[in-house]
Amino acid sequence: MSAGSRLRRLFEKFHGAGAPLPSRSSWGAILTTSLIAGVIVAGLAYATSHLSYVLLLGTFAASSLLTFAYPDSPFSQPRNTVLGHLIGTGAGLLCLHGLGPEWWSAGLAVGLTIAVMKATRTVHPPASSNPLIVFAFKPTWSFLLFPTLTGAVLIVIIALFVHNLRRPTRWPQYW
Repeated sequence: MSAGSRLRRLFEKFHGAGAPLPSRSSWGAILTTSLIAGVIVAGLAYATSHLSYVLLLGTFAASSLLTFAYPDSPFSQPRNTVLGHLIGTGAGLLCLHGLGPEWWSAGLAVGLTIAVMKATRTVHPPASSNPLIVFAFKPTWSFLLFPTLTGAVLIVIIALFVHNLRRPTRWPQYW
């Protein structure tokens, strides 16, 4: 096969498979999910402004979207949410403090995060950004506890109540 025909076949794939768009959530589900996620982030921001600890990470907004809008996704399970955030922040701190605030160290931290999450079956996509937050703010190791662990656990606790009060099925799918 010539290079031209391989390139043409590659570009043909860019058209996609032609699958239909996923169905839209009900307006009630959209409103509920948006309100819950907004309240969680607002609550963490309020607590951060009134306590001596940071409880808010930007990635918690994306975690709230996954956890409340797509609760049955493997990415939304408690194990993935909590361990994914710990792995992402831990890899960021390890590379920052062990290798220094270098551009390649930040890239290594993200790659390490993804590898460990995949190897431990705890993939949580928002947490793959945690190393970049670590490199931007250069926190101490206490960042693992506040905000990372505390915020992720709070999201899971709220999700346990919300999902099990509102849905006929159990949540989570697994621990």
